[in-house]
Amino acid sequence: MLTVGVDVGGTSVRAGVVNADGAVLDTARAATPSGEEALEEAIGAAVAEVASRHRVSAVGLAVAGFVAPDRRTVRFAPHLAWRQAPVADRIAQRVGMPVVLEHDANAAALAEHRFGAARGARIAALVAIGTGIGGALLIDGKVFRGAHGVAPELGHLRLVPDGRPCPCGKNGCWERYCSGTALTTTAVELLARHPGVSTLLAREALGDSRAVTGRRVAAAARDGDPLAKRAMADLARWLGEGLALVADVYDPEVVVIGGGVSESAPLFLDDARERYAAVVTGAGHRPLARIRTAQLGDDAGIVGVATLAREAATTRSVRNGRR
Repeated sequence: MLTVGVDVGGTSVRAGVVNADGAVLDTARAATPSGEEALEEAIGAAVAEVASRHRVSAVGLAVAGFVAPDRRTVRFAPHLAWRQAPVADRIAQRVGMPVVLEHDANAAALAEHRFGAARGARIAALVAIGTGIGGALLIDGKVFRGAHGVAPELGHLRLVPDGRPCPCGKNGCWERYCSGTALTTTAVELLARHPGVSTLLAREALGDSRAVTGRRVAAAARDGDPLAKRAMADLARWLGEGLALVADVYDPEVVVIGGGVSESAPLFLDDARERYAAVVTGAGHRPLARIRTAQLGDDAGIVGVATLAREAATTRSVRNGRR
């Protein structure tokens, strides 16, 4: 049975045909429109494109937002137009197939547990580091959602009282110190504190301050730029601090680091592991979680939600067969 997973992000909509082994066979991509109607039309068009080339039976949507526990409604998505929207039913009407919803971090965690870095773990957490931080927790392979379907919101754990302001309304959230956005902020702050420094990153910033992006900082760090390396070390520190909090609360067997920033893991992950091991409660007297990078990359959300769609479709088929 082939199913379609759709990663609905703030900048793009990406649909992929996925088989039972978690392999992505075909994809289609479109820019993310700003309005509800246009967004749903773009999703329908992406699904129709891959469905025209493959026989598919169900669709899953991975969404960066609050998804109701029944996986039918998007309650809130900060970078998308939906507010208390019955998205699953609307898309099902467009594509003529059953549709399920899932939070994108949950979908990625399920994929890594089934096919990737968290395979076989009883308690597994995923920390997706991109523009912000997304989080997921699996217990015996099942998503922990909390009482209202929004747990765990790891990116908004407060690490620094009275720290950097966050769009969520708080100050000092983890993602303001450990994300692609945070990497940019840290580099800009370092440049401001050292105006006379002459590095490649500093020279690029003089030409155009918009040149200082998370990706550019990571690239400069790989090239040995000392200022960029300091920014990356700061990210490693805060990643370790946050992982210690996650371990104190959940005591996971494995933590998978995913998201776009994980592509630069060789620059920071060893230092983050050391920081985590040093500051976790009971350091030196407890087993430590394995900290691993995601194996499925950008496809994790697509694979995870397509797998959920397949399982839901199979359950429906079994029930219909008994009638």
